[in-house]
Amino acid sequence: MTKLKMLATTAALMLATSTSAFATECIAPANAGGGWDFTCRQVSKLLYDLKLVDAPVQVTNMAGAGGGLAFAHVVADMDKNADVIVAASSATTTRLAQKAFGDATADQVRWVGAIGADPGVIIVAKDSPYKTLNDLVDAIKKDPGSVAFAGGSAAGGFDHLKPLQVLKAAGFNDIAKVKYIGVDGGADAITQTIGGFTQAMTGDMSEVVGFIKSGDVRALAVLSEERVPGFDIPTAKEQGIDVVAVNWRGLYVPKGISDDEFNAWATKLQTIADSEEWKKIMADNGLAPFTKVGADFQGWVDNVVAETTTLSKEIGVIQ
Repeated sequence: MTKLKMLATTAALMLATSTSAFATECIAPANAGGGWDFTCRQVSKLLYDLKLVDAPVQVTNMAGAGGGLAFAHVVADMDKNADVIVAASSATTTRLAQKAFGDATADQVRWVGAIGADPGVIIVAKDSPYKTLNDLVDAIKKDPGSVAFAGGSAAGGFDHLKPLQVLKAAGFNDIAKVKYIGVDGGADAITQTIGGFTQAMTGDMSEVVGFIKSGDVRALAVLSEERVPGFDIPTAKEQGIDVVAVNWRGLYVPKGISDDEFNAWATKLQTIADSEEWKKIMADNGLAPFTKVGADFQGWVDNVVAETTTLSKEIGVIQ
């Protein structure tokens, strides 16, 4: 039995005795609390509050295998169910690209939209000789061993991949030589950089806001489409490096639903993204605007998965 089938069987057993009076279900592939649960609960509430669905949405927490349990359940048991949505993020597509869910692949579901993000950021200590992102890139091109990055994910994780995307976009392809030290969370990664143990930190904007405001670090670039409101940090794209790397918050749906059903969900997500209620939720929770829905998001995810697969092979995470 493949890993995907084993996960699907486990999920089916978990839900075998459950019944639902709700017309729509949002699956959060984790326990209560955290990003996926947040996405499901906020989106579900707004779907009903904005009258995009006729009845309250059920939120189901289905923790297991880093999102793999929920993914397998949807693929195996809910393929044509147009009334189910599943919370996802950059971690979901990274794990799929790196075969963390066994034989599961990203094209077994449809990626309906992202409506907010925690942007990636690259920072250095306040007294660093690197004043711009290109200063850092040029130093690595000259001597790849001269710069070590600290990040809050393990080697091959999303924090590791961010600077590699930047370097590839800047024309540096020998990325296996780039030094990366994975530590236990963003705060530890910042401490490594401030203390001079590493020359740069790669993480999410939410992890570094306090350090930027205190002046302990210098942010060289934010890896979003546009600058983050309230912070005078240039994007990588402004500096000539066309990279967007954000920890997006979004949803996927079963692959077997019709195009009309898929587009209907995309329209609902766009309505939520445009609402004042969602804008306040983003502001209150440190999220930046990042809206891609429907075919636009599906195509973007396809590219991200392909790029993540390539980078992961180049650094030896997968074969």
